[in-house]
Amino acid sequence: MLIVPIRRDSGDPIYAQIYEGIRRMILEGSLTVGAKLPSKRKFAEHLGVSNTTVELAYEQLLAEGYITSKPRSGFYVQDVGELPYAQPAEDQKSAPSPQKKKVEYRHDFSPGRIDTAAFPFDEWRRQAKNLIDPASAEFLLLGHPHGDPELRREIATYLNHSRGVRCTPEQIIIGSGTEQLMPLIIRLLGPFTVYAVENPGYPLTHHLFRQNDRMTVPIPVDGEGIDVGILEESAADAVYVTPAHQFPTGAVLSAKRRSRLFGWAAGKPGRIIIEDDYDSEFRYGGIPVPALQGMDRHGRVLYLSTFSKSLMPSLRIAYMVLPEPLMERYDELFSLYSSTVPRLDQQMLAGFMADGSFSRHLNRMRKVYRRKYIALTAALGPYAASVSHEESQAGMHLRLTVKSSRSAGELVRLAADAGIRVQSAAAYSIARTEEEGLPEIVLGFGSIPETDIPEAICLLMESWGIKKDGTA
Repeated sequence: MLIVPIRRDSGDPIYAQIYEGIRRMILEGSLTVGAKLPSKRKFAEHLGVSNTTVELAYEQLLAEGYITSKPRSGFYVQDVGELPYAQPAEDQKSAPSPQKKKVEYRHDFSPGRIDTAAFPFDEWRRQAKNLIDPASAEFLLLGHPHGDPELRREIATYLNHSRGVRCTPEQIIIGSGTEQLMPLIIRLLGPFTVYAVENPGYPLTHHLFRQNDRMTVPIPVDGEGIDVGILEESAADAVYVTPAHQFPTGAVLSAKRRSRLFGWAAGKPGRIIIEDDYDSEFRYGGIPVPALQGMDRHGRVLYLSTFSKSLMPSLRIAYMVLPEPLMERYDELFSLYSSTVPRLDQQMLAGFMADGSFSRHLNRMRKVYRRKYIALTAALGPYAASVSHEESQAGMHLRLTVKSSRSAGELVRLAADAGIRVQSAAAYSIARTEEEGLPEIVLGFGSIPETDIPEAICLLMESWGIKKDGTA
């Protein structure tokens, strides 16, 4: 049986101590690759703790790739040589950093990119000219720590009209990107909160939880969104979800699961739903999917969004809408913090929204991305016997399922050799497991010109050995 030292008077959660003890054994080599861990029940009895405590430790090790789970068999130590964060700090310092050669792609289907050619430079320049004036000298000084009132008012109005979000400007906090706001949320919710995260999902979000020493539980996603039944069985106190258009699956959280998710939140005091509404602006068929926050009547939803997709990633302006029960605690913790977004940038965006430029820009971009979506699905049509995709008609990416004996990683490498950048859907899985089923590929169509899409798909299929009649 494993020997894991536990200090019950240390103040650290016991599950975190178990996790850290096993993690160190794996890194130091005392637990070798392929070694089987004791069952959760037997290990809990040995340590004198609850099954849930051991389960949390195992789930974290599983999520970070230190161990793998084999059905009806148990948990086994993984080879962590491929994990960039697994090596001890002293080893990292001694190892020289390899110089990566920059790859030039002929066609780039990266899901995080936007169409820069359609950016409204004239309208944005006008906002800048209005502010570069001695009359705007006050914006050189620090403003409200929550963000400038003018911008928060515009965001509140926009959210109410377009997303059905019910909030006041006072509930809105402006920050320089999700990666700056999430650590504030983590501190706001306290050190012992266990977070459920979508699997697959955003790697950055899981990285932020791990970097801030928070326990995460991966919850699988299917065609109806996050599996709330599995969430209910977990020890999570908070859940991070992308209900309007899940990344990378494209699933929309079904009405039944939305209701059940609110039931989960109401089942225990203090539970929180973190709703990331990152690209809800772009839907090409039917009515927009309403935000969860607008359905919340008990202060259980913390709403999060950004202007990265709707305007530009480099603007570095994101925002969160705090539920009323968390407002007082936020001010207690962060009242001395200054806003991380320059006031001139905030004022430019506020003016851009106030004069209707933002709404006009969104309307234009919906048409631009809708045309690209249609062009992409049309280009994929002749290969339908070998390549399928979901019909989400939303967002700026498609997830392809490829009928191939090759792995997703092999398909990505073959595409790169042909000068095409694509990504494996498996890269967004939190728990490292052996690839099952057909390979899946994520195609982001935000930055690729519409006229280039047919050629790019033709070259992509050729690189995979797939012909237009669907044969490989």
